[in-house]
Amino acid sequence: MTADLPIEIEATFGLHTRIPNPDYARVLVDLAEKNDFSMIAVGDHLAFAQSIDDPLLGLAMIATLSNKLTIGTSVFLLGLRHPGLVAKQTITLSRMAPGRFVFGVGVGGEFPAEFEFAGVPLNERGPRVDESIKILKRLWSGEPVAHEGRFFSFPKTQLSPSPEPLGGPPIWVGGRSKAAFKRAGRLCDGYISYVITPNQYRQSLELIATEYANAKRKLSSYGAAHLLFVRLDESYDEAFRVANSLLSQRYAMDFSRATKRYVALGTASDVAEKLSEFYSSGVRHFEFDFLGTPEERLHQAKIFSDEVRPLLDFPCKS
Repeated sequence: MTADLPIEIEATFGLHTRIPNPDYARVLVDLAEKNDFSMIAVGDHLAFAQSIDDPLLGLAMIATLSNKLTIGTSVFLLGLRHPGLVAKQTITLSRMAPGRFVFGVGVGGEFPAEFEFAGVPLNERGPRVDESIKILKRLWSGEPVAHEGRFFSFPKTQLSPSPEPLGGPPIWVGGRSKAAFKRAGRLCDGYISYVITPNQYRQSLELIATEYANAKRKLSSYGAAHLLFVRLDESYDEAFRVANSLLSQRYAMDFSRATKRYVALGTASDVAEKLSEFYSSGVRHFEFDFLGTPEERLHQAKIFSDEVRPLLDFPCKS
């Protein structure tokens, strides 16, 4: 059934990271371009267990430093903002990186306090995202738009200048619920998963393909992505120790079961084997969150390029 989704054959690789300052951004861009990473992506929260920067401002730094790399969010919590403001911000970012911006969105909800902070009822986040996606696509058209909806209403408004390309960036969506798969198949241009197994990814893609086919959509391509935590080390046990400590701190909970289940851990061959499982399940864009200090993350990315990539047994874009 997934044959209905126009996913690519060759895999691409991106870096998921924080961009704390311009100096780090320069080093990151240099490393990514020299080691065949195609994308730099960032996450999003208003209030989180750890420090986190605004994603769109961070990506703007990358856009000014590279005319080669794609930039992306994975994922932007769209339900926390008014879609008109988001449309204006993403139009500007699309013009800074024409054709090289992927807008990954999600509903969030793991940290209810940030929804209270934004004045958004937690149980409305899914429908708000659905309505916001539809609004964004209309505002990205370059035409005057009026809207009267459940959550948002505004008079005829035209945002100028228009995005580049016209129509705006592709929207990839995350999530593990039936509503998320429906959203991915019927409204969005790609799917990006997070903390799931290869088998779960395969099942998710099958459900998305069903929704895509039922909606009678005909896209030229569909993004099939996965955000994967990675820790490369001399052994599985040492990789687990470091990764679990960092993730438990990041999410303010014992992450040990999830670390064992969802994280690519160990030697270069261990990580290559895990990536092959995900590729076989349909993943075509790998977004790596290398675990460690900022310096370690850069070093891990270099190790991936030098030691893991030559071991991969599936086609990759150079």
